[in-house]
Amino acid sequence: MNSIVSEPLAERECPDESQAGLKSSVFGELYQEHSQAIYYLCLRMLSDPDKAADATHDVFIKAFRKMSQFRGESAWRTWLYRIAINHCHNLQASWHERHMQTSADEAIWEHTPAQTDSPLRVLETKELGERIQKTLDGLPPEYRLLLLLVADEQLSYEQVGALTEQSADAVRGKLHRARKAFAALFPQTV
Repeated sequence: MNSIVSEPLAERECPDESQAGLKSSVFGELYQEHSQAIYYLCLRMLSDPDKAADATHDVFIKAFRKMSQFRGESAWRTWLYRIAINHCHNLQASWHERHMQTSADEAIWEHTPAQTDSPLRVLETKELGERIQKTLDGLPPEYRLLLLLVADEQLSYEQVGALTEQSADAVRGKLHRARKAFAALFPQTV
């Protein structure tokens, strides 16, 4: 077995351009390991499943093209999150996003329930998810991003600081304000 395949992705060095087959193999594993988390992050940032799917594909295309530029100073996951955050911010800043009204598609909240879930439980979960997303959409983008990275992705303050290019203490302070803003806004979104 090739040594690059047997070691964890986070510990691998990125192959150079001359090793195209190896690069594709590593990238395939990278996609398998992280695509769902990247999609979920894009979905929460963009509030649209179609845009999130497109953004996820764009993120991985960018990552593949720039794979040789990965310096190994962070984990692959952190590097992909940084690309995804930047890409979603660019999408949100585009002319179309600033001038078009969008609403979250119902598909966001439609999940196949487990056989043990009662219809009432499924409805309650869907309604709670809608309230949480509506509250997140009402927050400033920086607060929403911090809450998503810490709460949903369970990243440390240091990891979030590296992704958002600020200190862990700054993340801690802003996250405190973001949580207060979320709590103040959440009851109003019923």
